[in-house]
Amino acid sequence: MRTVHLLSLLALTLLASACSSHSTRPLPRPPAVDVPRFMGDWYVIAHIPSWPEREAYDALESYRQRPDGRIQTTFSYRKGSFDAPLKTMHPIGRVEQQGNGALWSMQFVWPIQAEYVIAWVDADYSQTIVGRSKRDYVWYMARTPQVSDADYQQAVERIAALGYDIRQLRKVPQSPR
Repeated sequence: MRTVHLLSLLALTLLASACSSHSTRPLPRPPAVDVPRFMGDWYVIAHIPSWPEREAYDALESYRQRPDGRIQTTFSYRKGSFDAPLKTMHPIGRVEQQGNGALWSMQFVWPIQAEYVIAWVDADYSQTIVGRSKRDYVWYMARTPQVSDADYQQAVERIAALGYDIRQLRKVPQSPR
């Protein structure tokens, strides 16, 4: 029941953001994203969070390509502290044809689909920035739970250049692994 409540709140958050006045100019994106290479675990290093993520600790986004081509996603996190119980969400992603692997639709609750844009991924697929054209949410993620200060600062600069208000950016606490 709690999962249904959480998903309903997320759907309302996404629906409310669809009516917001944020910029909707398209996000820049790489010419192509190698979707199979993008699969796997991504630690959320920083984000402008959606409502359920506001107090996330140890946030981890895991992608697995299903036989039907859709993306099975597992988002896990602890709410409010490292000691909190692990929570999970399981949205399903769809890679849009016109985006060359960089444009996805993510479905948390039927029939609502949220735009996800891989706005940047580094050459070795170890860091990425995923955002939305509305500039309401953004996620800076890495294959490791920590990144160097220099990498973090470069990511913040990239996020600002994408048109986000970096004052809203939250660094996600990650346990050392």
